[in-house]
Amino acid sequence: MSQSFFDPGRYKWREVTGGPEFSYKVHHDYTILGCDAAAGTLDMLVRWDGDGGHCHVHRHTATTTVLVLAGEQHLWDLHPDGTRGEYKVRRAGDYALTVGDRLPHLERGGDEGGIVFFGNHCSDGVLYELFDDDMKVLAEVTIEGLLADWQANS
Repeated sequence: MSQSFFDPGRYKWREVTGGPEFSYKVHHDYTILGCDAAAGTLDMLVRWDGDGGHCHVHRHTATTTVLVLAGEQHLWDLHPDGTRGEYKVRRAGDYALTVGDRLPHLERGGDEGGIVFFGNHCSDGVLYELFDDDMKVLAEVTIEGLLADWQANS
């Protein structure tokens, strides 16, 4: 039996790209599966092609459940001076639970890309913070803001 339980074509995806102001390629897609803003919960998928595209450097402030559904997820912790710390590779089927207030990180798919489920849980509506190349906070990403972006652009 080789039936796949997951079909990414069933979802509306929002493409995210970044400009030349970043020292790394920003390119990924995301979709929101469900949300209960009053309860501080948002479930989403992030998809990377095998093109080396990353998410913006970010730090999760919410407790986040991570499950790799396809391909790989590559992560590097970043220290306040911008140097890279621990390097991790999660493969399809790998699970992680991150508790907010961790180091910012750089994140992308593997050579063949990747699709990852993120279950976010927070009490204040803030999911994560985005950082610039100087490791200064650019913005807070909230449940409300991410929902509005997805609805306007997917």
